[in-house]
Amino acid sequence: MSTRTLIRGGLVITASDETHADVLMEDGRIAALAASGTPAAEALTAERTVDATGKYVIPGGVDAHTHMELPFGGTFASDTFETGTRAAAWGGTTTIVDFAVQSVGHTLREGLDAWHAKAEGTCAIDYAFHMIVSDVNDETLKEMDLLVEEGVTSFKQFMAYPGVFYSDDGQILRAMQRSADNGGLIMMHAENGIAIDVLVEQALARGETDPRYHGEVRKALLEAEATHRAIRLAQVAGAPLYVVHVSATEAVAELARARDDGLPVFGETCPQYLFLSTDNLAEPDFEGAKYVCSTPLRPKEHQAALWRGLRTNDLQVVSTDHCPFCFTGQKELGRGDFSRIPNGLPGVENRMDLLHQAVLDGHLTRRRWIEIACATPARMFGLYPKKGTIAPGADADVVIYDPTAEQVMSADTHHMNVDYSAYEGKRVTGRVETVFSRGVPVVTDREYTGHAGHGVYTPRSTCQYLN
Repeated sequence: MSTRTLIRGGLVITASDETHADVLMEDGRIAALAASGTPAAEALTAERTVDATGKYVIPGGVDAHTHMELPFGGTFASDTFETGTRAAAWGGTTTIVDFAVQSVGHTLREGLDAWHAKAEGTCAIDYAFHMIVSDVNDETLKEMDLLVEEGVTSFKQFMAYPGVFYSDDGQILRAMQRSADNGGLIMMHAENGIAIDVLVEQALARGETDPRYHGEVRKALLEAEATHRAIRLAQVAGAPLYVVHVSATEAVAELARARDDGLPVFGETCPQYLFLSTDNLAEPDFEGAKYVCSTPLRPKEHQAALWRGLRTNDLQVVSTDHCPFCFTGQKELGRGDFSRIPNGLPGVENRMDLLHQAVLDGHLTRRRWIEIACATPARMFGLYPKKGTIAPGADADVVIYDPTAEQVMSADTHHMNVDYSAYEGKRVTGRVETVFSRGVPVVTDREYTGHAGHGVYTPRSTCQYLN
């Protein structure tokens, strides 16, 4: 049974264009676009018509960095694939790329199968996977080729967390060499974890146990050093590199220098680094624990370099690194020892709204907002033009966005399964009104109309951003 929905009268914004157009969706895809008021638009018909006059019509967001149900620090991220993808939909995101985890001593396949089992039949929106590679060996390297063939085309490595996810330079180089051959993209958590662990031990010995010391020991220079080293290893391997959650001025400078040299090096930042700072980590009565994530929040003066990097395209993507832990019972595991606070912040629901606020604040243009939140993450991770744009043939992942609605961000009103908001009390202008995932309304006039299991696993091609 064919179902057609027509969105009339909105301002359609993509990474490349802004145009008043009517959008026809049919059988889960964009069937047609026509400039509003033209004969072509008048000729479009559908069983259901939605009036988007005065609203933006934008592609569903693509959040290329989430951690649902991630085991970490003796606990689990508090959002399941069901609750996390529902919250994403509320925030105008219609695709997530989550991280399957290889445990040391186990195969990539075992890790990937475990994540498929968590997500299958539970997601409100479409999803894909990256693969965290924790144990580089001959068998793992062969498995990387197989995963690329079946649509898991990016692999994350860690220069941080010795004893958990950490890879040494030799392991990183071998994985990069493999990705240079198989077309995969290495994603790097760039912090010098060996040095950081020394500083953690010294801080605790001095009795420096509060959350703010988390930011002080994970120094910006150690992020920059690791970023530089990752770039050079990728250069030796002849491989592209994507550096996740860039937070520091010095790390942006390393990326900019590499890109000026013509290297295929890319960077993402996250809303927390653009809107929060070490002032939050220093909040009294252990409240700062809410803001413990890695890379850590930086002093406010780093924000200007991140915004500039987004404008100059030295940073290409804004993802959330959504990895929520409740304050009560989870973040509290680190009372008396900041190194035991589970690392991560909630944010999958807030990203599109925060970046729209950045448009109003003059940091970004409207098209750049869509570029860094929808189109480029889709291109970077092999989902374009199925995802990330509004064009005939694309999936009908479409958001009707009210650019004038005002809201106050709060744990009382958000839909993430976590007991605090990192942006509690923040006033922003702009709000998601209606969300379609493959043509199906999952949020309708601020009411949730989706269901668990609508979202499907989406294999990816290799990076489309290299050309």
